Amino acid sequence: MTTGSATVTLRTDARIGRIHPNLYGHFAEHLGRCIYEGLWVGEDSAIPHLRGIRQDTVCLLRELGAPVIRWPGGCFADDYHWEDGVGPRDQRPRRLNLWWPAEESNHFGTHEFIDVCRQVGAEPYICLNVGSGSPREARDWIEYCNAEGNTTLANRRRAHGHSQPFRVRYFGVGNENWGCGGQFDPVDYAKEYRRYACFLRAVGQDVQLIACGHTTADWNLRFLEAAEGASIDHLSIHRYYGSGPSTGFSEADHYQLVARAHQVESDIDQTAAALRLLRPGSRVGIILDEWGVWHPEARADSGLEQANTMRDAVSAATVLNILNQRADVVTMANIAQTVNVLQCVVQTDGAACWPTPTYHVFRMFRPHMGANAFVADVDGPTVEYAAADGARPSMPAVHASASARTDDGAMCVTLANRHLSEDIECRIALPGGTIGEANAIQLAGATADAHNTADAPDSVRPVEAHVERSGNEVRVILAKCSVAAIRLRVG
Repeated sequence: MTTGSATVTLRTDARIGRIHPNLYGHFAEHLGRCIYEGLWVGEDSAIPHLRGIRQDTVCLLRELGAPVIRWPGGCFADDYHWEDGVGPRDQRPRRLNLWWPAEESNHFGTHEFIDVCRQVGAEPYICLNVGSGSPREARDWIEYCNAEGNTTLANRRRAHGHSQPFRVRYFGVGNENWGCGGQFDPVDYAKEYRRYACFLRAVGQDVQLIACGHTTADWNLRFLEAAEGASIDHLSIHRYYGSGPSTGFSEADHYQLVARAHQVESDIDQTAAALRLLRPGSRVGIILDEWGVWHPEARADSGLEQANTMRDAVSAATVLNILNQRADVVTMANIAQTVNVLQCVVQTDGAACWPTPTYHVFRMFRPHMGANAFVADVDGPTVEYAAADGARPSMPAVHASASARTDDGAMCVTLANRHLSEDIECRIALPGGTIGEANAIQLAGATADAHNTADAPDSVRPVEAHVERSGNEVRVILAKCSVAAIRLRVG
C-alpha cells in the first residue's frame, strides 16, 4: 500500500565530479571460502574452470563490470610473503593462516590472482606486507610484477609463465596497520610508510601508493603530519556496520543498520577535511577499500559467512549513493568480500553459484560508472525508529544519487526506499528540461530478509518497473525495502 510520496529534484547544474569506476570495486582475502572454492577450485576440479579459476564466478563478476579487485587481504596481507605463492604449486610451502585459523596451501598466489583479474576484466590492487615484511620484500614484489628488463626477478616471472609484465598500478602499503597489521600508532606507521614509499616509488614510478588510514580523525591527522613530504596517492579507510542477526531481525535492527551505513558519510568527510588541512591542494584520493555489513553470524569459525538479504541490499545502495555524492574526493571503494564472505556479491555451494541481492544492486548502479555525478535533492517522508540508546531519531525514507554521461547525455537515478513497511510514490523532476525517454528496474523481496540460495537463486532479482512520464518529470512506485534504478534521456 502506498502511503507516502517523495520528490527527487535533479540539479544538473550542480556537478559533483566524475564517478570513478573503481568506486564499484571488490575485495578478496584468504579467508573462509572466498579464495578456495569461491575463486579457485584447482585444475583437477569437476567444476568448470579455466586454469583452476572457477568460471561461473568469473562470468558473474564480468557481467557486473567489476573494475578492480583488492588482494590478498585484509589482515592476511600483513603475514603474507609473496614468494610462497609463485612457482610450481606442488613446491609451494604450506603455511599457517595466522588471522583466519586455517592452513594456507599457497596454490592461489600472484599469477593466479592476476589471471582472475584478466578473466574478469578488473584492475589488480595488491596489498603489501608491512606488519611482518620489509621494504625489500615489497619492492621485490613490485619488480617481479612489473619489470620489463633482464633482471633476475623479471626473468623469474617469465620462467613462471608470464613473459609480459603484469603492470599492476595499485599497491597498498599495509592493511589496518593500527590493528592486525602491526598495532602501529600513527606516528610510527608514518615512519614506516615513508621508508617503504622511498623504495617503492623508486622501483615503480607508474604505481599508485595507498597509505593506511583510520576512521578516527585524530589518527589520520597525526599520520599525515608525521608523513609530511612522503609520496601518497590515496589514503584508505574501512567501515563495517551491523545491527541484529542477518535474518529474523527486528524493525529497530533494520533501521539501525541502515542508519549505521551513513557512518560512511562522516568517515569520508573527516578524512577529506584532514587532507585539506595537511595536504592542501593535493590530489590525494580517499579509498574505502573495505566496507559492508558484518552480522554476528559471521565469525572466524564460520568463515565469516552470513545470509545476504534485501536489507543488506538497501544498505549497499545507501553506501553507493553516498560514494556517488562524494565522487569529487573518493577514488576507489571495495566491498567486503567478493565471494562467500561477509557482504559478498556471489555465493557458491559445491557446483552451485548464484548472485546475492547486493550483486544486483551493483549491476543496477553500473550506469553510474564513469559518469558525472550531480546533486539530487530529496524531499519526502521520514521514518522514526528506536535507536540502540533509547532515542527516537528519524531518517529520510528515500535516498538517492544521480549522474549523467557526457557522450550521450543519458542520466541514471538510483533510489533506495529504506521504509520497512510502506511503498512510496516517487516523482523525479528535471527542472528546465523535458524527459524524452524513461525506464526503470526495481529490486525487492517478499520480505526484508529475503535472500537467494542454491535452491532458489532468483528469489530476489530485479524486474522492470512501471514508469509514468510527463514533460519534465517521471513517477515510479518504490516498493517497501527496495532499490530502483531509473534511466532517463532528455527529449
